[in-house]
Amino acid sequence: MQVTEYLAQDGVGLGRLVKKGDVTATELAEIAIGLIEKHNPALNGVVQKGYDMARKAAADGLPDGPFSGVPFLLKDINALCVGLSTRQGSRLFEHATDDHDSELTIRYKRAGLNILGKTNAPEFGILPTTESLFYGPARNPWNTGHSTGGSSGGSAAMVAAGCLPFAHANDGGGSIRIPAAACGLVGLKPTRARNPLGPDLGDALGGLVCDHVVSRTVRDTAYALDATSGPDIGDPYWAPAPKRPFIEALEGVKRKLTVAVATTDFLGNPLHPECVAAVEKTAKTLESMGHIIVEGAPSAPAEMVTHAFMTLWTAGMAALAQGAPMMGGGIAGPDTLEPMTWALVQKAGQTTAAEYVMAQVMLQRISRFIAQFFETVDVMLTTTLTRPPVPLGYFDVTSPDFEGTLQKAGDYVNTPVFNFTGQPAISLPLHQSADGLPVGVQIIGRFGDEDTLIAIAADLEQALPWAGRHPPIWG
Repeated sequence: MQVTEYLAQDGVGLGRLVKKGDVTATELAEIAIGLIEKHNPALNGVVQKGYDMARKAAADGLPDGPFSGVPFLLKDINALCVGLSTRQGSRLFEHATDDHDSELTIRYKRAGLNILGKTNAPEFGILPTTESLFYGPARNPWNTGHSTGGSSGGSAAMVAAGCLPFAHANDGGGSIRIPAAACGLVGLKPTRARNPLGPDLGDALGGLVCDHVVSRTVRDTAYALDATSGPDIGDPYWAPAPKRPFIEALEGVKRKLTVAVATTDFLGNPLHPECVAAVEKTAKTLESMGHIIVEGAPSAPAEMVTHAFMTLWTAGMAALAQGAPMMGGGIAGPDTLEPMTWALVQKAGQTTAAEYVMAQVMLQRISRFIAQFFETVDVMLTTTLTRPPVPLGYFDVTSPDFEGTLQKAGDYVNTPVFNFTGQPAISLPLHQSADGLPVGVQIIGRFGDEDTLIAIAADLEQALPWAGRHPPIWG
């Protein structure tokens, strides 16, 4: 197979070629390794290489799943894999070694994916950019002076550059959708507990975190979700069972939808003009398909939402730092954590148990209120970020002013609301700024209804195709 042929296929397409005998898993692995080696010096997306492990897996024979032989990368947060190390983007876990596979990793392998390594992430996945002091910045293939987004920025950079068709990502406040928007990819945050977090976690950060992938096609996102979704033994709760396989939603929407459209962020602040243009263009396209467009967004007390979310989220960061020795990590301190993280951990460590529980109660109450809004509409349309991808260095991890940095992050993203409600949300690469940077459009669905999001995404992929747009660093 030639590199041009490899680049023309998504993961489903490559898997089918392997099954037909037109290409081997070994050939695919070598092409992917060659592309990673070519582009990683500029992008810094891969921080740990498991090439020998992948070559052996290809030679021994991979499971006969939908992605048999397709190269794949795991993010350096969650998704443990024997033969690699999950370091959470932090010096605190510099010497950690994975002694078992996460259930999600097991399912990826069962689908036939061939794991080549681990991708760059900010420390603990805290910021919406991938610029840890431990690994250095991941760079956006559309413009290497700009952020890839975070925290799945390493995965997004390598997929956007064509090194592989899709890669693992996870999302605790937007970390699938944000890098998808910044790098011009598809990024679906599934419904809470759609994919498993075991055996190490029942949930993460009080249910804020979920795992999936960033991809170049809606098809890969749907097939991957069918391959990995479903409860695991011992899960504390799980998502409602889908009415049909997710891949059947690729046929598109078969009914008229009511679409709420918002051209402000969830605190009511105006969006960048490029983001407004992206929303308006998408809304007009959906209206031309026969859908009903209405203006509106769920409103909630902004101060209460922000305080409760940050209480829950920062307490989770402190727990990760304090529990590091039990997970093969070191002792949390100024020598093992970035200045911003260390300041956050110290402050969050002062949160009382009562404050943590009250934060959960508040977010659950607000989630019920937001769910009522979605009784009147099928989906909501807005943007993923409040502006196009920011330059590297916009967020300063060396500053101990974590509150100021997190406020800056909150002003940049339009995503965390649906982590605490647990609703599915997808970012689609439907627009580019005047200077050629991707602008992601975010569509949010009802709890448990990834089906509608995949269907509407498939329609938009046809109406506003992005397959022909490639960054300067490509293939």
